[in-house]
Amino acid sequence: MSDIEDRLTRVLHDYPVEPSPDLFERVVESIDADRVRRRAAARWSLVGALVVVAATTAVLTLTPRSENGTLAMPWWILEVATNLVLLGMALWLGPFIKRFGRAYAADVFHDNPLTGKSYIVLTDIVYYLIFAAFILFTLQVAPNPDWALAQPITDVTAAQVKFELIRIGGILLIIGILHGLNIVLMPVLGRLFSLNRRLPDKVAARLGDEHSLR
Repeated sequence: MSDIEDRLTRVLHDYPVEPSPDLFERVVESIDADRVRRRAAARWSLVGALVVVAATTAVLTLTPRSENGTLAMPWWILEVATNLVLLGMALWLGPFIKRFGRAYAADVFHDNPLTGKSYIVLTDIVYYLIFAAFILFTLQVAPNPDWALAQPITDVTAAQVKFELIRIGGILLIIGILHGLNIVLMPVLGRLFSLNRRLPDKVAARLGDEHSLR
């Protein structure tokens, strides 16, 4: 054995490191939590596939057809379906992204975790307000004259499909921009909150030192 190995052996022998008494329980809990997450992901994937199949079947069977056999879906059905998709994305995609950012937020607000939790709750409220405003701003209660040249518009047209796809892309863009700004601004705000918390402590300590010197 070299001198370094001999010294390390003596140090480890003199100060043995005992494993944490709850190490096994924490490992088991982590394995169980991972198993639950995998089951939940598989369950939600199955639910999503069933919803898509059910929606496709309903559209193909319930939508009336024109004389040449093509589907003639009323315009308001696509509008309602798009609004439901937008609501589902706003209520599911935001929390899904936030789930992966909890460790990041905990690292940023490690000095004041209560402030971090309040910050996350406030950002969620802001997100949902922006999502609701976007859906209401783009909501159509009557056919848009630009969707077709022939009037009146009663069935779904290619222009309406493009308009609804733009709405879905718009809310995805808003979600991406908001979370991107949050990733950039969160460390700055965490640093400011930490400084605001440390400054009074330093001032109090300095005043205490000055008072003891007197």
